[in-house]
Amino acid sequence: MEFNKIFAAILCAGILGMVSGIAAEMLVEPHQLAQAAYPIEGVEIVAGGTGAAGGGSALEPVEPLLAAANLANGEKVAGQCKSCHTFEKGGPNRVGPNLWGVVGNHHAHADGFAYSAGMAGKKDKTWDFAALNEFIFKPAAAIPGTKMGFAGIKKTQDRADLLAWLNAQSDKPQALPAAGATPVKADAAPAPKQ
Repeated sequence: MEFNKIFAAILCAGILGMVSGIAAEMLVEPHQLAQAAYPIEGVEIVAGGTGAAGGGSALEPVEPLLAAANLANGEKVAGQCKSCHTFEKGGPNRVGPNLWGVVGNHHAHADGFAYSAGMAGKKDKTWDFAALNEFIFKPAAAIPGTKMGFAGIKKTQDRADLLAWLNAQSDKPQALPAAGATPVKADAAPAPKQ
């Protein structure tokens, strides 16, 4: 008998909640805001809605900024990455691969790391400054299916500083483009793993 009373109470509460929801939808018509009330860093607003933009925006190149990049700020920006990546030579892979010597190396460069199919499929491509800039800006748009769940770094200067710092984390840092240089994607064969 007590079980029937408990079941009836749960059933009545569910029906009351459902009817209240239907009534609320009929009485209130929500309107979409022109911009987010509480902006979230790292999420770009798309015309007509919210969420990460799907690659429609033009990405500002970092090459003109690399010659004067701030390495100290680059290391600070890299702090966002340290929960998933290591940067020291011979460092272990974590949730993400070790990034020592990544600039100028090929995609999927870390031995023993289980890359996504999208990343592994680009193993013949070089991580030049343009490719890293695109990936760091919006990883999921740059390489669909990537395991990297990071929203990206939206500020161009922060990306330039980070790339200059990453470049310094290598036995053979790449030459930085001169101030005002135009971006050029490398089509050459990737550098050997370092």
